[in-house]
Amino acid sequence: MAFQLEKITALAELYGTTRLYLFGSALDNPDEARDIDLACDGISGWKLYELAARLENELNIPFDVVPLSPPNKFTRLIEQRGRRLL
Repeated sequence: MAFQLEKITALAELYGTTRLYLFGSALDNPDEARDIDLACDGISGWKLYELAARLENELNIPFDVVPLSPPNKFTRLIEQRGRRLL
């Protein structure tokens, strides 16, 4: 998973991500994760979906990408429990 995190981070930066968190099953149990959950800031609109599609195509695993803004209970929980990649 380490090499994938580098690729994930690099692609996210290309799309303008300013903050990026890994959360969910890929963080808790990476060997058994069926998808990768990310939360990010700095990307808006369709660019968020374009990033998710590119990640899926290049890494051949499903991605769920959610925005960190506007903040809410869910995003605050991600920030507390997730792993910050950017």
